[in-house]
Amino acid sequence: MSLLVLWDIDHTLVDTRGVGRELWAEAFEEVTGQPMREQARIDGSTEPVILRETLELHGLEDSRALFEGFAQALGAAHVRRAAELRERGHALPGAPSLLSELAARDGIVQTVVTGNIRAAAEVKLAAFGLDHYMDLALGAFGEDADERPGLVRTALGRAQVPAASAVLVGDTPADVRGGLAAGVRVVAVATGRTNSDELRAAGAADVVNNLADTERMLKLLAG
Repeated sequence: MSLLVLWDIDHTLVDTRGVGRELWAEAFEEVTGQPMREQARIDGSTEPVILRETLELHGLEDSRALFEGFAQALGAAHVRRAAELRERGHALPGAPSLLSELAARDGIVQTVVTGNIRAAAEVKLAAFGLDHYMDLALGAFGEDADERPGLVRTALGRAQVPAASAVLVGDTPADVRGGLAAGVRVVAVATGRTNSDELRAAGAADVVNNLADTERMLKLLAG
């Protein structure tokens, strides 16, 4: 392996167009017995942190057992409503063609570094035909760490590659900081709620407006 490409998922590769929040609220009510009145900030965060902070907003106690129950409920909800996710959401412009081009190059392996639990990540990628470009056994998911740097280090460890042989693509300052903290070069894409200037300020090596220019992205990622 000459290059490991680490992909964030939400707002980097896919947009669930509100379905993700609905599934989250469904799982939250299932495990707590309370409707979700509000949700903690999600941009760049991980499921354990979002759940903990959302529980606090509702005056509820967090525990590992509760998170595990929530993760199971959330994964099941994604599987149950995968067709709806596919119908209402979409892959972001350029994502399928870029992943396909990278997958065709020798020595390049792609996986994910995401705050999503693994079951949700798998459904989201499969819904838009992106899963077969990824080696998810090397990825890092919400179950693996609370913070982004820990996720990046987990993926590097699973792939057994040094940070210098990896590049991370994400849409939030948290993605950028997580990659940099682990010594990984970061290419940021301004397809989420963070603009290009903020992503540059966070330290991204390069910032693009979207993934639509396949040739440019191939040069930025693979040289």
